[in-house]
Amino acid sequence: MDALINAGGKGTRMGKCGVEKPMLTVGGKPTIQRVLEAVSASSHVDRVLVSVSDNTPGTERFLHRMGVETLLTTGEGFMEDIHMSFERLTSEFVLVSPSDLPLLNTSAVDALIEFFNPEMMESAMAVIDKETVCRAGVVPSYTMEDGGKEWVLSGISIMDRERTLRGEYLKEYCFQTDWFELAVNVNTQHELELARSYFRG
Repeated sequence: MDALINAGGKGTRMGKCGVEKPMLTVGGKPTIQRVLEAVSASSHVDRVLVSVSDNTPGTERFLHRMGVETLLTTGEGFMEDIHMSFERLTSEFVLVSPSDLPLLNTSAVDALIEFFNPEMMESAMAVIDKETVCRAGVVPSYTMEDGGKEWVLSGISIMDRERTLRGEYLKEYCFQTDWFELAVNVNTQHELELARSYFRG
């Protein structure tokens, strides 16, 4: 399976911090490196690419020094960047991850892929129960309800590549977790500090 890590967004919610969001360090490493290592180590992933844009030239240079394959997108919107990237990929299904999940580990990546059944599902996304997210110190901006509980999107998903390119609606299956490792998306200074505190113990 191909994997795509999105690292081309503007990161406007971070405010002015002098560093591109994917290059913000958490536990001594840029967030993009932490996500890349977690995804690359999965035995289910054959190829990893990172989408970058004119918003993230420093990230692109960093990845090239590491020998990581990148794709240039506009960085203007999630679905536009997905379509531009999917045109360059080849696998039937693609694991998609944001670059702002510095606590992500390979076990979570493997679990989502193993949950996904390509014969029955068109897409799957990992969700975290709202209580876990709130305990992590994050205030979710969006929740969805299922089974009498509220869930928060982690940003990690698996998508049918060709159907997405055709603009077809994908029925989504939720992989429900209570994993702290998926609870902190670094979109704000507060969330960055939460992620850094995890490594400080």
